[in-house]
Amino acid sequence: MTTASNSPLIARCVSEMPRRYNAIDILERNLDRFGEKSALYSDDRCLTFQEVSHEVNQLGNALLDLDVRVGEVVGILSPDCAEWTTAFFATFKVGGVALGLNTLLRAPEYTFMLNDSRVGVLFVHRSLLDVAAEAVALAPGVRHVIVIGGGAGNYHDYSTLIQGMPETLQAVDTNRNEFAILNYSSGTTGEPKGIAHPHKDFAISAQLWANDVLGMKDSDRILSNAKMFFGFGVGGGLLFPWYSGASIVINPEPPRDTMEVLSKIEQYKPTIFFNAPTGYAAALAIPDLREQFDLSSLRVCVSAGESLPAPIWHAWKERTGVEIIDGIGSTEAFHIFISNRPGEVRPGSTGQPVRGYEVKIVDEEGNPTPQGEVGRLLLKGETTALSYLNQYERTKKTFMGEWIDTGDKYRVDDDGYYWHAGRTDDMLKVGGIWVSPTEVESSLIGHDAVIECAVVGAKDESDLVKPKAYVVLADGCEGTDKLAEELISYCVEKMAAYKRPRWVVFLDELPKTATGKIQRFKLR
Repeated sequence: MTTASNSPLIARCVSEMPRRYNAIDILERNLDRFGEKSALYSDDRCLTFQEVSHEVNQLGNALLDLDVRVGEVVGILSPDCAEWTTAFFATFKVGGVALGLNTLLRAPEYTFMLNDSRVGVLFVHRSLLDVAAEAVALAPGVRHVIVIGGGAGNYHDYSTLIQGMPETLQAVDTNRNEFAILNYSSGTTGEPKGIAHPHKDFAISAQLWANDVLGMKDSDRILSNAKMFFGFGVGGGLLFPWYSGASIVINPEPPRDTMEVLSKIEQYKPTIFFNAPTGYAAALAIPDLREQFDLSSLRVCVSAGESLPAPIWHAWKERTGVEIIDGIGSTEAFHIFISNRPGEVRPGSTGQPVRGYEVKIVDEEGNPTPQGEVGRLLLKGETTALSYLNQYERTKKTFMGEWIDTGDKYRVDDDGYYWHAGRTDDMLKVGGIWVSPTEVESSLIGHDAVIECAVVGAKDESDLVKPKAYVVLADGCEGTDKLAEELISYCVEKMAAYKRPRWVVFLDELPKTATGKIQRFKLR
């Protein structure tokens, strides 16, 4: 199923999908019904579904001219924009695998991902061209770089590349189980984990959660503060709306620019808003939120990426009149698999399992835990991934036949609502993005003043988790506020700013076991 249809596909499980299926259907299912309807709004460009389709076809023809092969990975390193969406769907249409790259990283991190996934073609926005060029110089597999926004220099210019290309293109005939998307999630050692999903997963996930749980429909207009380079953003902000025939609003600014995203709500009047708990807390910190911004267009809000504290839910509902639907998803599952429901929210909880997914809570031996007791959360479902790219040992620990270990600790109450109780490893969710304490520690230890350190999660004034560093200093160094600020700045130079520790505490020694292992639980 690769072209527009008068009866768009509705599938809640793999058996309800045709074997030959290309995810370009998520765009092209709208052409007969909504071809002239606005598909996307942004300050730079506004396009109808038909206009998006024409540009996707032009770009797909250009990619074929660049000899993009079926199964080849195509990277996208760009702030959210119209060209991000066309590059994404053009990759689907020619049978490639789309890799959205986190725009907040450094060149060595990009180099690892480009080489690990064997990216052949890389889309880069001009604002990220310098860091991309540094990464590409050490990634010999990248054959072509396509620059969005001008200033391409010796690389391909996006606009020039598609100029004069045909606006029609037959989609590559793909199996529903062929890979279509690749995302990287931080690993416990700091090395990112590549997670691939096939064409089938997007339509199924859209139906099971966006339509059946959230109630997304074609009359909606969606704005996501979560960016398209990771699953929560690309699902909620692009794939699910277009599956439903809804329009999207694209905001290229970083998620931390709270005033900008609130102004976009006032300007474009979305009905559904996706954000992480950190973003809601930042908005609530504005004393005159309701007076300064008109948020009356919103009918429902969504939160995921990290647990939403009940006080934030209540404060948002009180000040805006709108519910936040909180849930948990993962890159391994593609999107949300436990969720609250509109009108049935239990603040502070993650909600109940989404149809199509089965969860169970087990102890360290794999036995089911008694009702109300905390244990490891295992997941089975229609859209779970199969493995981590090129990481055999890590795959064996997470993917267990039909089940995957989510890495989260949970308990379930008598009414079937699930409550998050932490992580089974030391990973942190900061602003909805995974952060490896080991990676932060590796940066800190590079400073001459630091002998050893440990990073754990700590809650800020909004009850949200942020990295906190405990540091043992070298002889002759004094633990002052100035040095703490210096260490935080040092981390920002070495890694993405969101990974930095928010607090630095100086200790004479770290708590350790008899064998010398740091006891992080004591620091927590």
